[in-house]
Amino acid sequence: MTLEVLKQEMRTTLESNILGYWLKNMRDEENGGFYGQIDGNDRVVPEAVKGAVLNARILWAFSAAYRVEKKPEYLAAATRAKDYILRHFIDKEYGGVFWSVDARGNPADRKKQTYAIGFAIYGLSEYARATADPVALDTAVGLYYDIEQKAFDAKNNGYVEALTREWKPIMDMRLSEKDENGSRTMNTHLHVIEPYTNLYRIWKNKTLEKRLRNLIDIFLDKILNPETSHLDLFFDDEWQGKRNIQSFGHDIEAVWLLHETALVLEDQALLARVEDAIRRIAAAAEEGLRPDGSMIYERWTDTGAVDTQRQWWVMCESVIGYLDLYQHFGDTRALDIARQCWTYTKTHLIDNVNGEWYWSCDENGKPNKKGDKAGFWKCPYHNARMCLEVIERFSPSEESRAK
Repeated sequence: MTLEVLKQEMRTTLESNILGYWLKNMRDEENGGFYGQIDGNDRVVPEAVKGAVLNARILWAFSAAYRVEKKPEYLAAATRAKDYILRHFIDKEYGGVFWSVDARGNPADRKKQTYAIGFAIYGLSEYARATADPVALDTAVGLYYDIEQKAFDAKNNGYVEALTREWKPIMDMRLSEKDENGSRTMNTHLHVIEPYTNLYRIWKNKTLEKRLRNLIDIFLDKILNPETSHLDLFFDDEWQGKRNIQSFGHDIEAVWLLHETALVLEDQALLARVEDAIRRIAAAAEEGLRPDGSMIYERWTDTGAVDTQRQWWVMCESVIGYLDLYQHFGDTRALDIARQCWTYTKTHLIDNVNGEWYWSCDENGKPNKKGDKAGFWKCPYHNARMCLEVIERFSPSEESRAK
């Protein structure tokens, strides 16, 4: 499969399978915005709560798609998501965003999860990047200041996982029930550096640049395990943790996101340091690869347990991560891995009949229809971003070289 063919397949998947599904099925014409859930059998759950992460990721996906493809229906969907977030999720009294609202847009969970605020910045900055909308940019900048002023721990360096609506300490900081209750997590820091990088593209603020450099230091000095080259997941205030979980999808996602930040900052010394680290992280992530082109989910080093699910987002990040290694380092083996990951994904995770993707499949390729097609955590973000990353990458000479 040439890169030209891969790009064509990605564009078709983006337009017909992913975004077309969301445009057709997810718009909530009664209460505004988008529904909170469609289950694994394509049934809308109209009373489902609407998550900040879901709505911010919808905003990002359609904004990015409009920026690249210039289709008016993508701009309309992005504007619909932007307006709903500004109206229902922004906490106009205390700042930040609510974690969730009910089906009618009333606050449901008012806690301030740094991860969710980060995604709001990501979506709003992408909308501003695509449209030059000043309100979206101003709101994104305001949320950046909320995180820096309320959720940054200057004493121990790093971002607090969660706080109450009023930015006070909160007992349960977890993103989800499966997570450990750590006050610092790899996942949140990854999804702070990601939106901060996107914001920096359109707002060249010197303090923001310093925060990005600090985030890279946090990843390379605190989160990266020097013995295994995996990224460890959960920590306390002083960056102590069990370091017992290896998340292969997060490893390969971090490879290209950290690289992206270093490239955007345009500092050759910093880039060299990051590139050394990400090649080691990528090698560690390969421990999750299987001969059929799939990437398993997680491994616990203290118990030996392995979660062999092939989750949709892990496969997306694998495609991007390995393509990044090929593009920037000329690693043809990484290109082969990316192609294999995409072939596996096409075969086992994409619903070519009804649209969108299954949450996961098992080690035999059987799809999981209990997981959402769209929901609190299932958004047109990882898969749309994979498509857009492939579409936007590679010059004609690079495409020719990869044949």
